[in-house]
Amino acid sequence: METMDYKEAYEKEHMKCADLAGRIAELEEKNEELNFKINRIKNNPAWKISAPLRKAMHYCIRQKDRLKNCGNWKGIWAKIKYKQREREAMERYGSASFPDEERRRGEAGTVFPHMVKFSILVPLYNTPREYLADMLDSVIQQTYGNWELCLADGSEDGYAYVGEMCLEYQRADQERTGGNGRIVYKKLEKNEGISGNTNRCLAMATGEYIGLFDHDDILHPSVLYEYAKVINEQGADYIYCDETTFKNSNINKMLTMHFKPDYAIDNLRANNYICHFSVFHKRLLDGDELFRSKYDGSQDHDMILRLTDKAKNVVHVPKLMYYWRSHAGSVASGIQAKTYAVDAAKGAVAEHLRKHGFEHFKITGTRAFETIFKISYSIAGNPKISIVIANKDHESDLRRCLTSVFEKSTYDNFEVIVVENNSKTPEIWKYYEELKENEKVRVVVYEGEFNYSAVNNLGVKSAEGDYILFLNNDTQVITVNWMEELLMYAQRQDVGAVGAKLYYGDKTIQHAGVVLGLGAHRTAGHSHYKQHRENLGYMGRLCYAQNVSAVTGACLMVSKELFEKAGGLDESFAVSLNDVDFCIRLREMGYLNVFTPFAELYHYESISRGLDDQGEKAKRYEEESARFRKKWREVLEKGDPYYNPNFSLDRSDFSLRVE
Repeated sequence: METMDYKEAYEKEHMKCADLAGRIAELEEKNEELNFKINRIKNNPAWKISAPLRKAMHYCIRQKDRLKNCGNWKGIWAKIKYKQREREAMERYGSASFPDEERRRGEAGTVFPHMVKFSILVPLYNTPREYLADMLDSVIQQTYGNWELCLADGSEDGYAYVGEMCLEYQRADQERTGGNGRIVYKKLEKNEGISGNTNRCLAMATGEYIGLFDHDDILHPSVLYEYAKVINEQGADYIYCDETTFKNSNINKMLTMHFKPDYAIDNLRANNYICHFSVFHKRLLDGDELFRSKYDGSQDHDMILRLTDKAKNVVHVPKLMYYWRSHAGSVASGIQAKTYAVDAAKGAVAEHLRKHGFEHFKITGTRAFETIFKISYSIAGNPKISIVIANKDHESDLRRCLTSVFEKSTYDNFEVIVVENNSKTPEIWKYYEELKENEKVRVVVYEGEFNYSAVNNLGVKSAEGDYILFLNNDTQVITVNWMEELLMYAQRQDVGAVGAKLYYGDKTIQHAGVVLGLGAHRTAGHSHYKQHRENLGYMGRLCYAQNVSAVTGACLMVSKELFEKAGGLDESFAVSLNDVDFCIRLREMGYLNVFTPFAELYHYESISRGLDDQGEKAKRYEEESARFRKKWREVLEKGDPYYNPNFSLDRSDFSLRVE
């Protein structure tokens, strides 16, 4: 009986399996039919033409949980237009930017007062033939001729062609130059990793300036000429340029283009933005190792932090002159290829910070990338912060602002000074009476016509705090530790003004740092303006604290001592540009201004005083703009060092200039 039951059960299961197999066959047939239809659609020209629109739509769908206005076709269209401008610009920065014969002859024939010798270090390891040839050719084709190429080969036994190719290029260069040649090759007894192999390259170098070049990348033909030029004209002892990543073999098929700011220490601590093509005077090593094996994976970040610390003049050549190949296994293809790089980068930054006297800091990754860092500095003591708020009427706005300050702030050693200026509504005077019950709040009266600078200068005179925090009455606190995030930078001896990340009510960005020369008036404008709160920003810039030329006075912290040393706000700028003027003065005094995205507030801008786009207000703004341009003419002509001359000054989204 048990045998019959087992047999019956087996037959039932067999029938189920047969039925399932039949269903699978039907599904496979339908799948083949569906794939045929899909392929027919994809091969349709209309499908291919609509690719940019679909990509933008898919982007919005992916962001729908964070980006509430995905249905905003204006935003989608802006993204499409940005990509179109980027593609147009890419055509100018690839092989089309290489020198023609006339320019090549001119650069090759230039005799500088100091014909500096460059030693280019390339550690080799199992380099693919095509990549090796591209790398070697890009050095041979330099318009500036006083260089040597130092090759240390740690390749495995199955890659004998690496050495053969190098020796072949060496012989050809000897014939070309009629001398010993400029290529120095050494086969290493064992592979010592990227740090060890590069240090072996350095031991072969005889040049004054050292250049670091990866074995699978490409140099622009004019890069050494441009570097020799800034060495002679500016005395540069550390130099870098803009760079691009490209896919496999075609430099014109660019994946990203990175147009960098000039030297900015807070940017560098948070993100190795300098990277390629780093060239420096050999004396900066001063007996130290070039690369340290304990930081393999981020050995370049460690090296850049150490050497730029010693450099007297770090110069950025704002031209795209390094082509970083992205392929499986390369760092350019993603940090996932080398996960140990994250720990190495944190270690390098931590050592640098300790060297500069910082203690009890914390380094964490950000939503942009694992190696784009948030650095949390410890706060010394418990200094008092004086929050200065100019106000006229607008009881509901001031109430919302102060309620958020008191209910959401975790820092408690602060006072609020409301500077009253000609209010007329009974509601605000009634609210002032309420505020008298709060021992942290004082109301002082400014008499006379509205002058933002004069009103705030009066507020500072009444302040008892060690630090001044200017705050607009139309702001609202979001992050509870906003004061700590500002204070940790304002406390530093090298920092002037610190600004927060501000949003409009629709969660688009109002302020994320100020760029000089940006906008129609060519005075100053806000970067990443009107982009969504969750946007990562250009190359992740909305995700880490960084140096900027100026920050908005709508939320600006500065030490009281430094505010007074700088002379306060310039009262000739009664309404506009007084904050930017103040920040430039701090910069000219040698201080850094910092924007941090980790102090967040809403800013319902222009509620208090309206817009400056009509009538007398527009006229006043134009007059103040003209005065600003005259006062800071030389500064504006030089351009914003934290922006890049390749970016358009007509847009705030880091669009490239397309001429």
